[in-house]
Amino acid sequence: MDEHANVEVARRGYEAFARGDMNTLNELLSDDIVWHVGGTNPLAGDYKGKDQVFALFGRFAQETDGTLSIDIHDILANDEHLVVLARVTAQRGEKRLDQRASYVHHVNEEHQTTEFWALFEDSSAVDEFWSS
Repeated sequence: MDEHANVEVARRGYEAFARGDMNTLNELLSDDIVWHVGGTNPLAGDYKGKDQVFALFGRFAQETDGTLSIDIHDILANDEHLVVLARVTAQRGEKRLDQRASYVHHVNEEHQTTEFWALFEDSSAVDEFWSS
């Protein structure tokens, strides 16, 4: 059985994120993307448009001194959605994040993410990590 096209798109996107390759991410995110960050931490909220999303990515890198890492366990996809099952690790000062996560992407016909949600194993631990 062949992989769905959105599986390859997801791999490309997560590899680009790991490299800080904003040109590739620019291709893979729709101009009107909405990026949802749940929780009660300082980064929680809805980010609308590429400028806000890329600024969020910059904060991830800055706050973690570039230690944020996403290790993909599996990718599930169809024509409208893709789900990435992953382990996320990062260091922020003395704080350490080590969480299993599910990333849900809504995608359009051009294989661009139009909406994104991150769901974590322990959202209170994620809130604590990003809080002062």
